[in-house]
Amino acid sequence: MKRLAELSKGLAHQARVEIVRMLAKKPPEARCVCGDIVNALPLAQSSVSQHLKVLKATGWIQGEIDGPCVCYCVVENIIEYYAILMKQCFEEGTGQ
Repeated sequence: MKRLAELSKGLAHQARVEIVRMLAKKPPEARCVCGDIVNALPLAQSSVSQHLKVLKATGWIQGEIDGPCVCYCVVENIIEYYAILMKQCFEEGTGQ
């Protein structure tokens, strides 16, 4: 349950959901720099950076330094893992 709560915290803001969606649509080998994310969202660079920090801390994304930039991608299989945790959580209380 603790891991489910941590992952849910990561998605507790619309901007973070949009960032994860944007990164998840890219092929696994593709990475996205912070500037690309800033250009896609109606938020200041500092706000995007804070959202990226939360997503990274909660395990949704990972960042790799590439020169002066940090390139981000969704952690492999995290969306499927989150779906499994959600299903297990709600099935526990239903007697299934």
